[in-house]
Amino acid sequence: MAQILKGKEVVDALVETMKKDVEALKARGVAPTLGIVRVGERDDDISYEKGAKKRCDSVGVGVKQYLLPADAPQQQLLDVIHEVNNDKGVHGALLFRPLPKHIDDNAIRAALLPEKDIDGITDGSLAGVFANIKLGFPPCTAEACMAILAHFGIDPAGKRVTVVGRSLVIGRPIAMMLMHKNGTVTICHTKTKDLPSVVREGEIVIVAAGAPENATAEYFREGQIVIDVGIHVKEDGSLCGDVKFAEAEPIVKAITPVPGGVGTVTTCVTIQHVIEAAKKTAG
Repeated sequence: MAQILKGKEVVDALVETMKKDVEALKARGVAPTLGIVRVGERDDDISYEKGAKKRCDSVGVGVKQYLLPADAPQQQLLDVIHEVNNDKGVHGALLFRPLPKHIDDNAIRAALLPEKDIDGITDGSLAGVFANIKLGFPPCTAEACMAILAHFGIDPAGKRVTVVGRSLVIGRPIAMMLMHKNGTVTICHTKTKDLPSVVREGEIVIVAAGAPENATAEYFREGQIVIDVGIHVKEDGSLCGDVKFAEAEPIVKAITPVPGGVGTVTTCVTIQHVIEAAKKTAG
């Protein structure tokens, strides 16, 4: 039976640290504040927003909301982004995407300052990840994976790491972050020939291809550590990941569950980034 790498354990440890950091910042006159920018009323955005606000409340981080209708013109959203950029009392911005089709996503991302970009969506933040410099923040899901590995004492250094997925949201950023920790990284994807055999070579496997339960027993071998980034709603309303958990869990050494794994940690990392941004402001 595999060790289950539960996100709650990671979150509990992070929350305690964040509470202390917030107390220390407030003692210096800095009140960490998250700016939430939402266009429209997408159910998944609203659900994530509620989770973020609840986590902010639990550690003492403030929230300022910028809510626009789905048909808001692009210039109105740009004005909001500029307002966030110029507001010294807002330390980080969480912009919900995808944006409505009439809005140019590239233009909006380019307008947001990297130092306020807590979700790693700007080109500056991604450049910081690839160059391993402190410019903006890494995508929260990628950093959540790293936080899980760190919490459970799993060091990528010298290990073969296989990343399934090549998106700028998780696949490529997490590959760079693992390389910075001296992992030997292979990036593969759904077009990779004989994908299961490539995945089996990894000692650590990050599965983020966006294909529900696609990674079955043939992808895995004994001794592997598996981080499942995917989250999907099945026909019966239950959630699953990219990995077919029931087949992988009896084989591998350790695995994250879905739900209760990476997603649980991601929201926490978002708030952690706000606190880090506030620290930079405080000097």
